[in-house]
Amino acid sequence: MHYDPIKELLGRLFNRHPLLRRLFYRLLDILLLRSWHVRRALRKLGPSLPDEAMVLDAGMGFGQYSWWMASHFRSWKITAADIKSEQVADCNDFFRKSGVADRVKAVEADLVTWNGGESYDLILCVDVMEHIAEDRTVFAGFSNMTSPGGYLIISTPSDMGGSDVHSDDDTSFIGEHVRDGYGREEITEKLQTAGYNDVTVSYTYGTPGSIGWRLSMKYPVIMLSASKLFFILLPFYYLAVMPFVMLLNLADLHGIHKRGTGLLVVARKKR
Repeated sequence: MHYDPIKELLGRLFNRHPLLRRLFYRLLDILLLRSWHVRRALRKLGPSLPDEAMVLDAGMGFGQYSWWMASHFRSWKITAADIKSEQVADCNDFFRKSGVADRVKAVEADLVTWNGGESYDLILCVDVMEHIAEDRTVFAGFSNMTSPGGYLIISTPSDMGGSDVHSDDDTSFIGEHVRDGYGREEITEKLQTAGYNDVTVSYTYGTPGSIGWRLSMKYPVIMLSASKLFFILLPFYYLAVMPFVMLLNLADLHGIHKRGTGLLVVARKKR
């Protein structure tokens, strides 16, 4: 299953006007459970960062997290990096039209080779590392760009069913992934080797979150991949399932999971 064609279609649809793009961001915040976990982590860390924190959104995608941070922490200076030039151009156009271009700038960058030339108080990396084979190189680059006392937040699939892989015979539901997921010990060791001293790894997408993901993401993507005509039925589908998805996501957000298909990692570099 390949998300990219559907993502590109959605991007073109919602990029027609800044209000549509903001609506798109809001829908992503509701639909994507990882966004619930990431935004909670940002709210917890935000007050401990400098007032004019330097922030890197590493692998910004549609730019929804950069927009959310710019909206909630108005003194932060945010660099949003992505390897896709069209994403960079679209985001910069949206940031300019939305009046935040003085605080948020998108740049084209390959995280394997790029060094932003800045020290960041916070680096955010959501749904990126499962796409990059050279993860130790990227982690070392993040460490070099993290200020003393600064933080790194990562959201990524785990090795307990991440990418919807549950056995050695399964293949990834998302064809763009180069790894099915990380183990807690594996990602902790790699980040400590890169130079982070304090690493906390929590499971996300426990039982309730995994059920919610299937209802809100997997099944709709399968339907849309089969035929674009399902776009017509999609609003009715979501009207039926979203009350259940919201309850499942809340249960996942506030639960402590012994296992899960996702990981939320918060790492800090020693002062």
